[in-house]
Amino acid sequence: MKEPIDAAARRAQPPVICYPVETLPDPDMGLYLTARQTLRKIDEVVIPARDARCFTVPAGHYFRITSVDGPQVGDLNIWARDNLSEHFYSGKTRALHGTHVTSGHRLWSSFPYLRPLATITHDTLDWYGKDEFGGSVHDVIGTRCDPYTHALLSGQPYHHCCHSNLTRALALYRDMPPKQAETHIHDVLNVFMCTGFTRDTGQYFMKASPVRPDDYLEFFAETDLLGALSACPGGDCSTEHSSDVATCYPLLVEILAPDAATLKTWTPAAPSSYDRTHGCDL
Repeated sequence: MKEPIDAAARRAQPPVICYPVETLPDPDMGLYLTARQTLRKIDEVVIPARDARCFTVPAGHYFRITSVDGPQVGDLNIWARDNLSEHFYSGKTRALHGTHVTSGHRLWSSFPYLRPLATITHDTLDWYGKDEFGGSVHDVIGTRCDPYTHALLSGQPYHHCCHSNLTRALALYRDMPPKQAETHIHDVLNVFMCTGFTRDTGQYFMKASPVRPDDYLEFFAETDLLGALSACPGGDCSTEHSSDVATCYPLLVEILAPDAATLKTWTPAAPSSYDRTHGCDL
């Protein structure tokens, strides 16, 4: 189409932040920092390469995802432990915190709950920032690699995409049929993944993750949580993300308990106060 005569003026309109967060309650990072000085490990789960496992975290505890043997990214799902209908909402987390998350950001839950499920308390990759390509780490923009898109683009089945890994893990953990478990799998936090959007075409890109062994991302559980983590078949995602060729490594999830006395002033996150009437008189 031919540009209108006021095209330049239309493009020059300044952007407006959709969700100003000045009134968003800040997490008490001082409290979390004090509590994490007393942490002791109470459990751990090793996530095998190209597979996924579930884990639980009691409210008021921490969990830490660590790279152990080599650069590896992970796809994380989180639910309220006793209610699978309340799960991590990547879109709203993105709207509130931006395309990538780090220390002080929270993972928000789905409607009608909209509460913080977890707060990021430590990130050893926070030094990375944003690179010259616009890439950054720990994104909430990707959806997870899945067998449906893989089949669409390649015509081939592949059963170790993160979507399938997470489905198997939840099905086994909750003893439910895979087709039922699949309905609870949702868009992920791409832990350690380095991603962005190309400036020319706006396409989602990935590049080699800067993660190295002993790097970790740590969270505080704001309520009782069920998590599932997939060690992506793309390894560090420097080449492709649904592959039996890419070098892959396991990931470690550790569950950590603080001294209860350090959290005397903390209370679990409450669901949204909205009354859910939606303006109806019914």
